[in-house]
Amino acid sequence: MHQHQHTLGPSESGSVVLDLGGTSGALIIYTGRELHGREIEISRADREGPRTHSAVRERHVRDGVFHSAVYPDLEAGRYTVWWDERTAAGAISVTGGAIAEFVWPTSSPPGAS
Repeated sequence: MHQHQHTLGPSESGSVVLDLGGTSGALIIYTGRELHGREIEISRADREGPRTHSAVRERHVRDGVFHSAVYPDLEAGRYTVWWDERTAAGAISVTGGAIAEFVWPTSSPPGAS
């Protein structure tokens, strides 16, 4: 997880644009309120490369309020979701033309700092 905090206002319904289609998908990571402002890193699981991160924000939707990090316009493939710099929280497959959803674990994985 990226270690700096952001002060971010809530995101309203319809304010996030996802570019879906062909080999492009998106990922939403659902978290609890306690992670608001934290950045969660992801990386391609099938190759070496840089990580990308997104801040957890409060999302206001028709059915209520939830907290999530959104990753638009991801190349289809398997991704690692990082708990911290060295420990994976899990993995998720992103499919072109679709939105993948990952629920942040409620407890730290073995080996997490």
